[in-house]
Amino acid sequence: MRLIRGLSHLEPFENGCVLTIGNFDGLHLGHRAVINKLAARGRDLGLPVVVMIFEPQPLEYFLGKNAPSRLMRLREKVMQFLTLPVDDLLILRFNQYLANWDAEQFIADILIKNLNVRHLVVGDDFHFGKARRGNFAMLKEKGEAFGFQVEDTGSYQLDGLRVSSTLIRDALGAGDLDEAERLLGRCYSVCGRVAHGDQRGRTMGYPTANIRMFRKNTPVVGVYAVTMTGIDGREFEGVANVGTRPTFDGGSKVILETHLFDFDKEIYGRYVEVHFKRKIRDEICFRSLEELKAQIVKDVADTKKIFADLKNV
Repeated sequence: MRLIRGLSHLEPFENGCVLTIGNFDGLHLGHRAVINKLAARGRDLGLPVVVMIFEPQPLEYFLGKNAPSRLMRLREKVMQFLTLPVDDLLILRFNQYLANWDAEQFIADILIKNLNVRHLVVGDDFHFGKARRGNFAMLKEKGEAFGFQVEDTGSYQLDGLRVSSTLIRDALGAGDLDEAERLLGRCYSVCGRVAHGDQRGRTMGYPTANIRMFRKNTPVVGVYAVTMTGIDGREFEGVANVGTRPTFDGGSKVILETHLFDFDKEIYGRYVEVHFKRKIRDEICFRSLEELKAQIVKDVADTKKIFADLKNV
């Protein structure tokens, strides 16, 4: 898959392409169905399959901290796209310049001039351009005029539910990781590079691998039974806390701290993936260090029991 960052690096597709546009946050089962359908169309036409995404996501630009929590960072999204039948991933920086583009300019300059789109798949509620004037009906009209087809993504249903990023956020917020996994088609996970922390966990006998979440909002907060991959090809069990550590500083930076069981390697700088299996509890502000230590002991015991039960299923 070719990664194209911005219009300045975009070379015109002389023979055309098939295209879909969206946030694709989480790359859930519905997203994958859209891309697989687009890939089939690309094979029929003998054209490359192109996906256009925006960074930041438009609602993050307009709403800031009030935007919906993000299921995955850009790097995680790119890594998931690598597993799908996509030839080119076009990432457009969403800023004031792009937000001010007229819908007609977006169609003429990007879809027609640069991408030479022959088949476009978008949701029937898709809006774009200044003041969100562009919509599905406009794309259909322009498609008829300029010779490209426009197709609705359709609604991907699972047991009568329309699979969506919002539904997955709701499941994660409610601590229902099984439902989130069912809708995603995989266990919810967070990737990142292990960074140095303040060593508090180590002094209490529970060293942690710390990962900055780099999100304005996070869909998971609290203590979880997790596994970690990305180290020596193995999967390690552990307990993780996601939050702002209110007992110590309660800052605005959300950190994922993972204590791995029976593990004593130095992994600073390693890029790892943390897989969320079960929620243990919400994040708590403890009145003393002793209370925190006692709770950690309980969290570890509860987590080990969860993994033992999962192995017996």
